[in-house]
Amino acid sequence: MKKLFTILLTIALVFGMLTGCGKTEQKEGSSSELTGWDYIKDKGELVIGLDDAFAPMGFRDEAGNLVGFDIDLANAVAEQLGVKATFKPIDWNAKDMELKSKRIDCVWNGMSVTDERMEKMALTDKYLNNKIIVMAKDDTIKVEKAADLAKYNVGTQADSSALEVLKANPDYDKFADKVSEYKTYDEALMDMKAGRIDCIAVDQVLGEYKNSKLSKKMVVCDYNFGDDYYAIGCRKEDKDVAAKITEGLDAVIKSGKAEEISNKWFGRNIVILEGYDK
Repeated sequence: MKKLFTILLTIALVFGMLTGCGKTEQKEGSSSELTGWDYIKDKGELVIGLDDAFAPMGFRDEAGNLVGFDIDLANAVAEQLGVKATFKPIDWNAKDMELKSKRIDCVWNGMSVTDERMEKMALTDKYLNNKIIVMAKDDTIKVEKAADLAKYNVGTQADSSALEVLKANPDYDKFADKVSEYKTYDEALMDMKAGRIDCIAVDQVLGEYKNSKLSKKMVVCDYNFGDDYYAIGCRKEDKDVAAKITEGLDAVIKSGKAEEISNKWFGRNIVILEGYDK
């Protein structure tokens, strides 16, 4: 009887220890339940998703280092907010999934403000004004209106702002079958050099930067698709994160640091900070 009591007591103690450990682990893991800026602040880093071939916003230099306007600006804002900026190259087509899975905390890489992104993400205020332009292999390509694209083979990056602008144009049906999508603009430029496409629809900041590196320059066509504002995209539910980044941007702009970074990459100050109907 005493032996049986001892066995039962031992089992009870072991069960109690296991139950207690389970409760402790749950308590210790509670920080993973944090959301919004509390989540960012707790881990001490802002994980930024980007396309690392989008010069001059974020790209690899000859040594393979990640550089660019958005890299410098994000580092300055993160320092202002007291966290570390960690950059993670992603497949641009999968940016929404990367955000939802928490593999990244925001998309900061020359990302345009569009109705679709305003619906899917919490966006910061606009911080830069860009344009979607058409750049051709030579001056024989004449694009003076959107419908003129029907005469040429056009390249652009998949899931890019340029592609979205093309599709939203009233004349898209006239040239839709002439548009080819590429994983990166570098691939599109290679095809243009090889003669497989005649022109590209591209962000002005990227197109002008790429052109500055080419021995045979592309020609900027007369037609463009108008203003294209950039913002940083966060998880839809993380409006406080977007607001915090906007706060950091405001401080970096007021300090003069943003202008310094803009002059470094563009030779002029193109930084803004404007709200919009959210």
